[in-house]
Amino acid sequence: MTTQVFPILDKTFVEQLIPQKFPFVMVDKLLLYEEGSVTAGLTIVTDNIFTAEAIFQESGLIEHMAQSVAIYTGYQYFLKNEPAPTGYIGSINGIQIQRLPKLGEDVVTEVTILQEFMGVTLVEMCSTIAGEVIATGKMKTVIAGANE
Repeated sequence: MTTQVFPILDKTFVEQLIPQKFPFVMVDKLLLYEEGSVTAGLTIVTDNIFTAEAIFQESGLIEHMAQSVAIYTGYQYFLKNEPAPTGYIGSINGIQIQRLPKLGEDVVTEVTILQEFMGVTLVEMCSTIAGEVIATGKMKTVIAGANE
């Protein structure tokens, strides 16, 4: 296994860390990973399926936040030399969106793991653009088959 240096900007490598595939990939960089937290990013581009009239839509921002959680688990599995598992959103709580990203902006989402047990992960998320908080919330994700 190769030691990764952060940030990881190789989109192909980043895509291997999550189960989603083009055109549903909403993370394009892994900025930081450490035990208990991860920071992922996305540059808003015209051909993103959630970009309409040069604005990244709410559903895309929430999906970006969810994939930022997924990349945490995906990188854990990468470190174990195993494929990224499929996961599902169990619940979303208290999402507050202050503003939507515009074309060309870089969204950075920091995920803090609050609890992780038997394939269920509870996190707190904060998305920013150039240091300005644009969205916050909590999410619970579940790895497929983890409790079977």
